[in-house]
Amino acid sequence: MVLRNLLHDLRYAVRQLRKSPGFAVTIVLTLALSVGLATAVFCVLDAVVLRPLPFPGPDRIVELQSQNNSGGYLQPASWPSYQDERAEASAFKALAGHFRWREAAAETPDGPTVLQSVRTTDNFFDVFGVPAMLGRTFLPGEQAPGKNDVVVLSYETWAKHFRSDRNVVGSAVRLDGRAYTIVGVMPAGFRFPMNSRDAIYTPIHLDAAQWMQARGGHWLQTIARLKDGVSVQAAQADLTHVFANLAKAYPETDGGRSVQLLPLSASVDSRSRGALWVLLGAVMAVLAIGCVNIAGLLLARGVKREREMAMRVALGAGRRRLLGQVFTESLLLAAGGAAAGILIAWSLLRLLSVFLIKALQRGADVHLNWTVLGTAVAIAVCSSVAASLIPAIRLSGVDPNRALRTGGNAGTDRSQHRLRAGFIVTQVALTLVLLVVAGMLVRVVTSYQHEDLGFVPDHILAVDLHLAPGRYQGRDPISGFFNPLLDRVKQIPGVRAAGFIDMMPVESWGSNTEVHIAGQPPLPQNVQLLAEVRTVSPGYFDVFGIPLRAGRALSPSLDGPDNKAGTTVVNQAFVNKFLPGGFTGATPHLDDNPKAEERTAIVGVAGNVRQDLREPALPEMDILMDETPVKDRAVSMSTVVLVVRTAGDPKQMFGAIGNALHEVDSTVPLGDPRTMSDAISDELALERMEGWLFGIFAGLALALALVGLYGLISHEVEQGTRDIGVRMALGATRSRILTMVLSRVSVMLAGGAVAGLALTFIARNVIGMVIYIDAQKESGTFVLTALVLIAAGLIAALIPAARAASIEPVRALRTE
Repeated sequence: MVLRNLLHDLRYAVRQLRKSPGFAVTIVLTLALSVGLATAVFCVLDAVVLRPLPFPGPDRIVELQSQNNSGGYLQPASWPSYQDERAEASAFKALAGHFRWREAAAETPDGPTVLQSVRTTDNFFDVFGVPAMLGRTFLPGEQAPGKNDVVVLSYETWAKHFRSDRNVVGSAVRLDGRAYTIVGVMPAGFRFPMNSRDAIYTPIHLDAAQWMQARGGHWLQTIARLKDGVSVQAAQADLTHVFANLAKAYPETDGGRSVQLLPLSASVDSRSRGALWVLLGAVMAVLAIGCVNIAGLLLARGVKREREMAMRVALGAGRRRLLGQVFTESLLLAAGGAAAGILIAWSLLRLLSVFLIKALQRGADVHLNWTVLGTAVAIAVCSSVAASLIPAIRLSGVDPNRALRTGGNAGTDRSQHRLRAGFIVTQVALTLVLLVVAGMLVRVVTSYQHEDLGFVPDHILAVDLHLAPGRYQGRDPISGFFNPLLDRVKQIPGVRAAGFIDMMPVESWGSNTEVHIAGQPPLPQNVQLLAEVRTVSPGYFDVFGIPLRAGRALSPSLDGPDNKAGTTVVNQAFVNKFLPGGFTGATPHLDDNPKAEERTAIVGVAGNVRQDLREPALPEMDILMDETPVKDRAVSMSTVVLVVRTAGDPKQMFGAIGNALHEVDSTVPLGDPRTMSDAISDELALERMEGWLFGIFAGLALALALVGLYGLISHEVEQGTRDIGVRMALGATRSRILTMVLSRVSVMLAGGAVAGLALTFIARNVIGMVIYIDAQKESGTFVLTALVLIAAGLIAALIPAARAASIEPVRALRTE
C-alpha cells in the first residue's frame, strides 16, 4: 500500500511539473547553482583551513620565524646559529633546517627535467613523523660530506618521473650532473613546503659553498616538533633564552635578533585564510538568496494551488495524503537540483584547479568532498521541502468551504504581502553586498595589472635555465654556455634584446645584504640597513627598458673578474635610502667583508623595478655576472633566467629558443617559458580567483534576485487580479495601475538597497580580509551600485507591472 501510494505520488509529481516546465527548470537551476557554488567553496575551505595537516600530531609542529636586529625583515638562521640553537634548545624533539636554494636539473628515465630541490638537515623527516613509503629517510649524520649524496623522492616525483617503479630504491640518479643514490620514496600526501610539487629531498651539502659557514649569512629556514608535554609558550620562552645567549656571545651577528614560534597549521596559507572565510560568507549569501528564491517561488505556487487543495479536501483527501504528494514533488525537484549541483561543483573545482595550485599552498589537496557535498545538498533540500510543506500544512487544515469561497483572494492577506516583501528585501540586500565587493576586487586586480612596475611587461619572455654544476665544474659557463646561447637567441627573427638575471623582478624579492656607505657615520649597534642584490647581464636592462638615471652602465670589458674593486649599478630607491645627497660615486661596504680595502663602487643609477608586485621598489644593487670569480660560476650560475624582448607575440618564440638551447647544450632542460604578463597574473592568482568567484557570486545573485522579483511580482499581479479589476472599474487608469505596482516594487528595492549598504558598512572589517573598504571614499560607488541594482529590479518588474495595467476589468471580475 505504501509503495503503491509512493509510485502514485511520484507519477502525480511528474505530471504537475510537466504542466509547469518553466517553474520546474527555474527551481532546479537555482538549486543546482546554489548548491554547486557552495559545495566548491566549502571543499576549498575544508582542504585549506579545516582539514588537519597530513602529519601525526600537526599541532606539535612549529615554524621558527626570526627577525633581524633592526626589526624590519624576517631573517632565517645562519648555519652556525642553527647548530647552536639545535644544541641549546631543550623544548624540541627535533629542530631541523631546510631551504629551497634552486631547482635541480635531473636526468630521469624519461629524459632531462627540472625538479624542485629541497635541501634539509639529517633530522628533517623526524619533525613530521612520516615514514617513507619505500626505503627510508635520512640517517643521523647523513648531511656530512661523503655521506650526503642521497635523495628521497616525493610521491609525485616517483610516480611522474620514475614511472612508479617499486625497485627504484638503491638506484642512482644524476642531479645537477652529480650521482645520487635514491634511498626512499615518501607516501602520497606528504608535501613540504606545502606548495612544492615534483619535489626531491637531499641533505644539505655544506661543502658546496663557504658562505654557508658564515654566521652572518642568513639562509636556513627552521622548523621543529615540540616534545610531548611542552606547550608552545614554554618552547617560546626556551628559545627566547637561547637567542639572548647567542646575542651576548655574538653581538655583531646575533645581537638584537628575536624569534617567534608559529604553529605550522597557522602559518600555512595564512594570507589566504581570511579571504577564504570571506568567500565562505559570500557563497553562504548566494545560498541564502537561492533558498529565499526557491522558498518564495514554492510558497507562491502553494498559494496558487489553494483552491485545488481545497477541492481535493472537499472530495475526501486526507491531510497526510496531501502532504505526501507535496513532499514527493519537492523531493523530486531537490533531487534534480542536487544532481546538477554535483556536476557544477565538480566542473568549478576543475576550472579552479590552476588558480588553487598557484594561489594556495594546499591548493593541490582540494577535491570534491562528499561529506561537504552532502551537507550543502541537505541544507538546500531541507529549504525547498520546508518551503513546499509550509503552505501545504496550512492549507490542508483550512475549511475547504471557506477556501473555495475566497476565490481569487487567495494569498492576498497582509501576512502574505509582508512575507513576499521580506524575500525581495533580503535578496536585494545580499546581492548589493556581493556586487560592491566584486566590483572593488575587479578594480583592485586591474589596478595591480596597470601599476608602474618600472618596466612594460608586454613582449617580454622569461625562460628558466638549469645548468648541472657537475658538468661545468672547471669550465666557465659564461663563455661555454651563456654567451653562445645569447648569440643564437639574438639572431632569432623578432628578438629585439636578450639577457640574463638570477632572480626575476615581481616574482621574488631575492637576497639582500647589509650596506654601509664609506664616509658616513657608523650605524648604531644592532641596526642593519639592507639592500636587495641581483646578478645580471648587460642585456637585462635593455630587455626591461630600465633607464639609466646617472653614471654609466655595467660593461664586461670594465667590470670583469679582474676588477678586484667590484662595481654595481643601484636603483633610485637605493639612492633615496643611502645617498640622500644624490649619486656622487660613493662606495658602499658589503656585510660579508665590511673592513676590506677593496670597495664595491657605484658606477651608475638605474630606474626602480619592483621586486614584489604589492610593495614599492626596495633598494637594489645589480652586479654584473662577469664579476663572479670563474671558480664559483658553476655553482652560483646554475640557475639563471633568460629574458627576451620580442617585436611580436613572445609565445611564438618558444620553439626557436628551445632549438637554440639544444644547439648549445642538449642536457640543459628547458624550463616552462612564461611571458611577464603571465608572471604578473600568476602573482595575482589569489586576487584573481577571489575576483572571479565574487563576480560569479554577484552575477548569480543578481540573476536570482531579478528572477525572484519577476516571479513574486507576477504572482502578486495574478493573485490581485480581482482587486485590480475593481480599481479599474471604479475609474483607475492603466498608468495609475502601472505606477501603483512599480511604486510598491520601488519601495521594496529601496529597502533592500538601504539594508545592503548598511550590511556592507557593518561587515567592512570582515570584508577587509579580502579588500580594504574606505566607506567615505567609496560612498559614491556604493550609491551608484545601489541605483543600478534598483534600476535593474524595476526593469525586471516592468513586464508583470505592464501585465497588471492591461487587465480588462470585466474579465477580472468574471473570474470570481
